[in-house]
Amino acid sequence: MSIKKMNALLCQSVDTRQLALSEVDVPTPGPDEVLIRVKFCGVNFPDTLITRGKYQFQPELPFAPGQEVYGEVISTGAQVDHVHPEEMVLASMTWGGFAEFAIAKGVNTYRMPPGARPESAAALLETYATAYHALQDRAEIKPGETLVVLGASGGTGTAAVQLGRVLGCKVIAVASTEAKRQFALENGADDALGYDNLKAQLKAMGGCDVIFDPIGGVSSEQAFRAIKPGGRHLIIGFASGNVPAIPWNLPLLKSASIVGVFWGSFWRNQPDDNRRNVLQLLNWLEAGRIDVKVSHVMPLKDGEKALEAIEKREVQGKLVLSV
Repeated sequence: MSIKKMNALLCQSVDTRQLALSEVDVPTPGPDEVLIRVKFCGVNFPDTLITRGKYQFQPELPFAPGQEVYGEVISTGAQVDHVHPEEMVLASMTWGGFAEFAIAKGVNTYRMPPGARPESAAALLETYATAYHALQDRAEIKPGETLVVLGASGGTGTAAVQLGRVLGCKVIAVASTEAKRQFALENGADDALGYDNLKAQLKAMGGCDVIFDPIGGVSSEQAFRAIKPGGRHLIIGFASGNVPAIPWNLPLLKSASIVGVFWGSFWRNQPDDNRRNVLQLLNWLEAGRIDVKVSHVMPLKDGEKALEAIEKREVQGKLVLSV
């Protein structure tokens, strides 16, 4: 490839989250990696954390955030043989997606399914793979069970609502505004609730078997107090900014489990299991059984505005940057 330089939206400081469009060298893929010319990049809540210095991994400054992309394969390392130059792919990485070219591990790079929208492909992996890992692997959810999804209009919440229906569950969405609750119902939820008196509302509906919780804060304990015996409370993240401290007697009295979900660790440490999950998601995407809800497509230069919108919880579904 003759192109040696590229534009990337770099985080210059995690203290002030100073992002600037800069010219940098095009990266070179390692033996197990793929170089992708990025067309679209999904924007996710972890991108807000990593640019604030609050994520589990922290790259050296300056760096481009961005954990999932759709684009064209430019070159591959010697160990990669399932995708090839000029093929269109979707891929996930820990950072580096807010750029004209990005590097992904071959094991987390997938051919674009026929008929899928490019912007949807760019927004699939982080949220849907997280939600499917949570529901299928961590909760072992069963058809007929009741799934409660907190933050049901956000990225992972939207995915969990759809996947709950695909997996044969009754889905109760929880969201903060009437508009967000209507969005969740249109996305496939059976019922939609607000956060006020959440415990009483859920108990009045018969309780729940599985709680999908990317929010944290006071709503976590409220939901857990309505869980059925043998229930599973899935900890996805803490978008509220508050890590709850649930009394330990509650899991005992409820005979229920609090289950951590860390998809980043899963795909790194169990790549074959993750690949099985993603291929299933791609089959469902191609068949129209899941529909990635992309609310806005913004230019790369507006990446900072996109992160701020996610922090303020203004986004329904997913935001995508056009590169």
